[in-house]
Amino acid sequence: MTEVHLGLYFVSEFVGTALLVLLGCGVVANVALAKTKGNAGGVAMVTWGWGFAVFAGVLASAYSGGIVNPAVALGLLISGKISGVMFGVAIVAEVLGAIVGATLCWLTYRNHFAEEPDPAAKLGVFATGPAIRNYPANLVTEIIGTFVLMFVIFAFADFGDIQVGVPGGLGPMMAMPVAFLVVGIGMSLGGPTGYAINPARDLGPRIAHAILPIKGKGPSDWSYAWVPVVGPFVGAGLAALSAPLLLDLAQAV
Repeated sequence: MTEVHLGLYFVSEFVGTALLVLLGCGVVANVALAKTKGNAGGVAMVTWGWGFAVFAGVLASAYSGGIVNPAVALGLLISGKISGVMFGVAIVAEVLGAIVGATLCWLTYRNHFAEEPDPAAKLGVFATGPAIRNYPANLVTEIIGTFVLMFVIFAFADFGDIQVGVPGGLGPMMAMPVAFLVVGIGMSLGGPTGYAINPARDLGPRIAHAILPIKGKGPSDWSYAWVPVVGPFVGAGLAALSAPLLLDLAQAV
């Protein structure tokens, strides 16, 4: 891949992830912050909002294969679908895009952040947190959720003949089943930790929360921040290692 192509690859992942995080954090802000039109809209609104955010982000990054997730990039690296250079470029683009997307969300809801008295609600717009803080259990939850995400993405590619992670290889309708998959994971497995299942989705906005001048924001809970980074990487890695065998067995039967 030439430098020019790598540049386009970077831009694609940056834009897709920024859009994903803007819309995803945006739906949380709409539900969680005081005096918004969507205040107290509930878990279903947040879950579907994140699903649509993933749809928009994946579709917008179709050139680079719609990765928008460092854990997915790791799975694709392990499976040989992207190179080490592409992996590195994708991660940098995704984290930076996530910071920008979270910042745009803050600008959109700036007045509502100022009116919200609860620092936890403000942090919850940007970053995930456990319902019950138990680091080993929280880590397992993120591993399982991301394993499901990565494994099913491999199944899409295997049965749908779609080149996931390959520039220009993403069919436009691939974004829709991925969005439904994220909704399903959120509805089923999101209760314990808020289902980050994406290191950039949590780390980038958490960095934004730490550096933005948000009135009364409180700490950024860095003691938990490693869980939604390590868990998704482990889950995606396990899926990448097991998917070829398990999917081949399923097709053989």
